[in-house]
Amino acid sequence: MSTLDKEKSLAALRQMMVIRDFEETADKLCLRGKVPGGMHNSSGQEAAAVGVMSALAPDDVIATTHRSHHHTLAKGFTPKSVMAELFAKSTGVSGGRGGSMHLAGVERGHFGGNGIVGAGVGIAMGAALGIQVLKDKKVSVGFVGDGGMNTGRTWEAINMAVIYKLPFIIICDNNQYAVETFVGRVTGGGDLAKRASGFGLPSFNINGQDVEEVYKYTAEARERALAGEGPTFINAVTYRYYGHNVGEKGQYRTQEEIAEWRTSKDPIDYFTGVVLERKFATQQEIDDMRASVRTEIDEAVAFAESSPEPAISTITQGVDSGKLGIQL
Repeated sequence: MSTLDKEKSLAALRQMMVIRDFEETADKLCLRGKVPGGMHNSSGQEAAAVGVMSALAPDDVIATTHRSHHHTLAKGFTPKSVMAELFAKSTGVSGGRGGSMHLAGVERGHFGGNGIVGAGVGIAMGAALGIQVLKDKKVSVGFVGDGGMNTGRTWEAINMAVIYKLPFIIICDNNQYAVETFVGRVTGGGDLAKRASGFGLPSFNINGQDVEEVYKYTAEARERALAGEGPTFINAVTYRYYGHNVGEKGQYRTQEEIAEWRTSKDPIDYFTGVVLERKFATQQEIDDMRASVRTEIDEAVAFAESSPEPAISTITQGVDSGKLGIQL
């Protein structure tokens, strides 16, 4: 369980490449005005998303945050559908009505991102309660950033999950900065896993840059949840290379710090080395993989560009909202 086999390793590596290329491309398009309302880039955080999703079943539920492109792509949504949503087009995952912060697909177990700090944990906890009531054999995962670790709603949801032993996994996608504030400056006690353990659930601090470590802890948490043992808290320490949002000036951290994470802790570079060391692929095959990813992202942009905008008539008809499994 601690390592991925060849097939899963290559799939995980490619998915991380897809997320990185998608985000780098979307970032530039946002600056050109192609993405209405801006976006939050997750470059650097790929392993946390891919590691979690590699351990889940397709019908397991997730709910996430305002920074959710990486979670959505790792959940299996195509770059075309996610890019189209960023462009506010009718072919997007939310029918062009949600945009960057509200990617969703309830029928596929994606209960959405949103702009309320910590809300994803509460939404996912509610889904876990529904799973328990219906006696489904699946789990719910709530993503939250380090900024959500100091909000009451996060801990209220965790407390309820513990007392009802819900099939629930809380993933702190800890990129260490809540907008411009370093987590160590505002988190009493400093140790998020220790804080969570006080609620009576297994809690772990892990390396969020290692896709296999994330996979291992998530898979074990899922097994406990399915066995009726209740929730698990996982603090996956990761890093975002860009600002809180596109266009941020960002004077709260040094360029040296960013460069250190890029050059010595990058999740894609690290796992590429693992794949090569285990002889799961040759360097040429890795290069070919990168080229195919680049083509896929180019096609996603072309698809988004050429897709139609949502028709005004669909606002109250539930046509686009039907993609979310709801009626407006």
